[in-house]
Amino acid sequence: MAQVVYGVWDGIVHDYRQGRVVEGTTPPDLKDFEVFDENNPIRAFVADRGFFVFDEKVNLIDTFWQYLSKAADESCGKCTPCRMGTVLVRDALGAMRRGLEGDLSLDEIATMAEQMRATSLCGLGQSCGTALGKAIAAFRDEFEAELAKKEPARPQNSMSYMTAPCIEACPSKVNVPRYIDYIRDGKPEHSLGVILQKYPMAATCSRVCVRFCEAACRRKMVDEAVGIKILKRYVAEYQTGAHPLVFSKDMIANILPEDQRVVVVGAGPAGVSCAYHLLMRGYHVDIYEAQGEMGGMAAIGIPSYRLPKDVLLNEMNAITKLGGRFFFNQRLGTDFSVDDLMQRGYKSVFLALGCQEGTKMGCENEDTSLQGYESGIGFLLKVHDHVAGIKTHNIEGEVVVVGGGNVAMDCVRSAIRMGAKKVHLVYRRTEADMPADREEVVAAHDEGIEFHVLTNPLAIVSEDGKVVGVKLTKMEQTEVDAKGRRNVRPIPGSEYVMPCSVVIAAIGQQVDTGSVKPEDGVEMSKWNWVVANKESLATSRPGVFAGGDCYLGPSTLIAAMADGLKAARNIDDYLRRGSTRFFPRSRMRKILDNNKLFSNDCIEVPVKNEYRVHHPELSPEVRKTMFGEVEQIISSEDAYKESMRCMRCYRIYSVITEHSIPEGAA
Repeated sequence: MAQVVYGVWDGIVHDYRQGRVVEGTTPPDLKDFEVFDENNPIRAFVADRGFFVFDEKVNLIDTFWQYLSKAADESCGKCTPCRMGTVLVRDALGAMRRGLEGDLSLDEIATMAEQMRATSLCGLGQSCGTALGKAIAAFRDEFEAELAKKEPARPQNSMSYMTAPCIEACPSKVNVPRYIDYIRDGKPEHSLGVILQKYPMAATCSRVCVRFCEAACRRKMVDEAVGIKILKRYVAEYQTGAHPLVFSKDMIANILPEDQRVVVVGAGPAGVSCAYHLLMRGYHVDIYEAQGEMGGMAAIGIPSYRLPKDVLLNEMNAITKLGGRFFFNQRLGTDFSVDDLMQRGYKSVFLALGCQEGTKMGCENEDTSLQGYESGIGFLLKVHDHVAGIKTHNIEGEVVVVGGGNVAMDCVRSAIRMGAKKVHLVYRRTEADMPADREEVVAAHDEGIEFHVLTNPLAIVSEDGKVVGVKLTKMEQTEVDAKGRRNVRPIPGSEYVMPCSVVIAAIGQQVDTGSVKPEDGVEMSKWNWVVANKESLATSRPGVFAGGDCYLGPSTLIAAMADGLKAARNIDDYLRRGSTRFFPRSRMRKILDNNKLFSNDCIEVPVKNEYRVHHPELSPEVRKTMFGEVEQIISSEDAYKESMRCMRCYRIYSVITEHSIPEGAA
């Protein structure tokens, strides 16, 4: 464990120089702070909450000059305290580190840092001077000792990183405050550019993202989280709506020779994201897809009332416009193997197979051949074919859907649109425990779905090969265990039969068991997921990478697209360098995450209550009769109003290291 020499964190002074101890303090338990990269010790760390010094020989003036230099570079310039304050403090420290007398004294620097905290308009200005002010107050002797030398400081190796809670919560690390800034400035096409740096499916993500960013948004400590997803939907119109973005090979800076070919297996979000980033890097990319269309689970597993298929198709077509090629109805393990792909001349393979097999409930008489028994994914595929006009599928009678995730919500809401007399949702835990997006749960209630929580299936009831009901039991919560969790258990004697003509098991998904075979040389886990390195996504077979649901297990569209970007980056390194690079920004993120370094409270100045804009949507009575898109786009006026609610909770984190840090991307 790294040993703190001195510092201030959350207002608490830590001073262990020459064996001294500040009464009432203990050294902080910091994880993963020994080295930044291989054999490169961390000497100091600066953040919004304070700073730590691990090497007493660190030059404190230079350390804070590097930190404030990043703040000055990143200031948006919209308020004077941050725009001018960061520059004045940076320059004063810069003169001091060169052995000169600065324009500001230490006391004046501390005063200006406090003014920035109290009067800046956003999180960057409010936080970037905090650690410096605390350092001058608690360790003035260190600053004065350095000033007394009147000689230039020895240059220190450093790396600074600016981020925000919403950025870190996003699997793709989209710079959310920046794209909101562009909306505020009336430049939605620039905002779209920020998103397209990370993934190509802005319009799709704006409709189905589970909004990890909004869960982390500090605005909710004032009133409600910023409508980040709604704003992305507004911006996405510049990709698929009235102002379409035209993709072409002209967007690629350097197209590589024809032999630089990579194959992606699976045309879902992970595969398309990987192909997009590889194409933009100049590679020639082919995508093999088991289904007859692109999009993967986004195409067949998300109903049209949430994601219109023309929107998805338009985004998928960006791949062909960039030079990518799709090969449909080509299934790994049936039509080709990994060896086949290598023999066809591909330099690398990315497995993005997805999880398109349903999971059984494990109850009595669960026979998949029964008429009226469906897996969640199987049912949604039939819904897709029905809406697309490929094959009609109507429902009569009552439907029981078992599960509490987004797939279960898609099933119940689709079943009511397919003509079901009544639709029941059965879930073994409480409604609060449901993993589904809360908006989907509310929408299902609005559309008349009957919820049966703390209820679990015991058996399928059938007659003459047809489902006629489900035997259920009521459940109760157990006492809170040592970890603060409550389980559930059956209530004896509470069994009953719920009549129905269709039962849908929407409790999980898994990889097609016949896709990856032992002879492929790709290790699989006991859950039948592809085993890959967490950092590089490299599998046990050289040149083969994997990501998305086949690696994570059933996950989210945004997580799959993040894997696509990570895989493309590492495939590029593998082919150009023979190994993957060290990525400083990724390393910094790991430090932040491992130590939970984000402040719980990012509100530094009073903020006026201003509740969020909500997108217009079709009424429940209308929408449950059709598959037309429920959520509508907000106006430019509302987009501007919502963008103004963002508090720009930027924070800067900086390390001083013993040796230089290798350069790398995000």
